[in-house]
Amino acid sequence: MPHFTYTDAGTGDTLVFLHGFAESKQLWTDFKKPLQQKTRTIAFDLPGFGNNTGNVADYSMDAMANYVKQQLDKLGVKKCILIGHSMGGYVSMAFAEKYGNMLNGLCLFHSSALPDTDEKKENRNKTIEFVEKHGVEKFMQSFVEPLFFADNRDKLRSKIDLMKKIGTATPKESITGGLAAMRDRPDRTDVLKKANYPVLFIFGKEDGAVPIDKALEQCHLPNNSMVYFLGQTGHMGMFERTYETRKAIEKFAETIYG
Repeated sequence: MPHFTYTDAGTGDTLVFLHGFAESKQLWTDFKKPLQQKTRTIAFDLPGFGNNTGNVADYSMDAMANYVKQQLDKLGVKKCILIGHSMGGYVSMAFAEKYGNMLNGLCLFHSSALPDTDEKKENRNKTIEFVEKHGVEKFMQSFVEPLFFADNRDKLRSKIDLMKKIGTATPKESITGGLAAMRDRPDRTDVLKKANYPVLFIFGKEDGAVPIDKALEQCHLPNNSMVYFLGQTGHMGMFERTYETRKAIEKFAETIYG
């Protein structure tokens, strides 16, 4: 696997960052820099995304979790805190189900252990049809901006443009494959109930992708959970509320690692 499919910086206890759908490890570049002073931070391009687009046969969350496990083994990581944004959180849940003994902690960053509702599955199918018909670039024009809370969009225009650029560079097969894989992922709330490590939830109060009622359905399930609700924040807290979300992860890591 070419080395450029991940970044690895800092030393000490390990934080592993997984990006979301139509994103890449670039999502975390600025966000994790201050964390590198105290911890080892690793960010992957998940199969099909970023620089990791060759020969992907299986886009399922399980296959992506297996990929993360293989890469962590190569990097000599025995235990870590796993931080997953959106689809990266779905991958984190699959990882937790299979390799929970490797987790010191888990952070669902605008993500969920719940499966898609029937309505959301139908929307995924419509999106797949749209991408097949009109292509990735046209899809990205309407997909990215609503991820940000309306009042934040003007000041974060450069970040919106960056996410559009990353998304547009994603192969069509990865977009449609990723959509189908998210649609078909199972309910993993049981994994939260059985978690023997702390879980951090970060939710945006204006996040259309993970609505408040869905957030409340799951944040009490782990034996030990910390929950952060952010007002005036959509689905992209690492850009919309950088300081607060980074601080939440830093504090979470401190409670675990000391």
